Amino acid sequence: MSSFIPFDRSQPYLLPPDVKSWLPSDDVAHFIVAAVERVPLGAFSVPRRTGGKAQYHPRLMLALLIYAYANGVFSSRRIERATYRDIGMRFVPANLHPDHDTIATFRRGNRTAIEAAFLHVLELARETGLMRLGTVSIDGTKIDANAPKYRSIRYDRAKELREKLTADIATLMERAEAADATNTDHQALPEELARREALKAKLDEACARLEAEARDQAETARPEYERKKTAFDAKRGRRGRPPKEPDDKPPPDRQINLTDPDSKLMRRSDAHEYRQAYNAQAVVCAEGSQLILEHGVVATTADAPSFAATILGMEKRIGLPRTVLADTGFASGKAIGLLQASGVDPLVAIGRMDRRPYDFRAEPPPREPRRITEPWRLEMKARLQQNPAKALYALRKQTVEPVFGIIKSAMGFTRFHLRGLANVATEWTLVALA
Repeated sequence: MSSFIPFDRSQPYLLPPDVKSWLPSDDVAHFIVAAVERVPLGAFSVPRRTGGKAQYHPRLMLALLIYAYANGVFSSRRIERATYRDIGMRFVPANLHPDHDTIATFRRGNRTAIEAAFLHVLELARETGLMRLGTVSIDGTKIDANAPKYRSIRYDRAKELREKLTADIATLMERAEAADATNTDHQALPEELARREALKAKLDEACARLEAEARDQAETARPEYERKKTAFDAKRGRRGRPPKEPDDKPPPDRQINLTDPDSKLMRRSDAHEYRQAYNAQAVVCAEGSQLILEHGVVATTADAPSFAATILGMEKRIGLPRTVLADTGFASGKAIGLLQASGVDPLVAIGRMDRRPYDFRAEPPPREPRRITEPWRLEMKARLQQNPAKALYALRKQTVEPVFGIIKSAMGFTRFHLRGLANVATEWTLVALA
């Protein structure tokens, strides 16, 4: 006869007086609470109230968000539900239960505090000897935006629809006037008119944004155009094709998403489909800890334009690394020059590196290799073919890529929940903290 431990689900007292006693001493909740306590209150955006219901403490809210992301809970409604069901989620907010609207509002409005918490976590890691700032790896990954792909529209199509909607709205207005004159109540008419006016307003805003971006790009490119034009005019004899003047009008095929205009259509490679996404980037310690030391989000498929800015941005926060490892997507002569001028040694792949000796994939058909002429590319390629640079670069794949694998597979973060580049950057900071 087996003996069983007695239990009674109807007992009136389930939790101990101290919820902390239900958590293991090495649970990440203790570390998160300790790190958030170091964030200065001045970093938080706290609305001033002269009366009414008291607010939740900002440190409590921040610790709850970080712990939720660390456990793969990203939705504000799921976080609220977890404060009742999950022991760790009860301990971190001290048995309080902020509602989902409060959680979402705090997440959107406290980017400075979340960034400060990220920095304090790195400081704690430095104090414990976990963080080493020597060799780092950088990479980017495409993460879906909170916007459907079918809501993207081309500039020329948006202009056509605006004209059609203008005509339709005028027709509906005439019908509304006629209905008023005959005292006939067409309930569907105002609703139909409102839908068209709302869509036209969105298209107007999208076209205005594309036109403003085109003007900004033209102004940015104008100094370079003037320099090339001056050099072209000074030539004698056969001068070739003259430089093209920057166009301040968006091209007809330029696209924008009506749900999240900051997001862009991107794909990982030629073998993958286009998705409405952001390019999330991370700089990871390549000396054992795999800590995320720096992070950022850009709305461009290419990694190279933000390469130097991301690495050099570390100087004021935790300091510059000695060496940075990057794949071929970051290959940029300008970025490499800026990093070398700041004392950082970049090791960047030039073209595809050597295949594994026992690669499961079939050998691709031979093709003529790309002709490399730039001196910096030739120098970098020669370095990476010899040790110690070759052995050091091998650390890149085994340091930064597993971090993205953990974020997407273990944590389950494959899609942003907020919209807009600033809000998405805040959410990516929470992911990097977790």
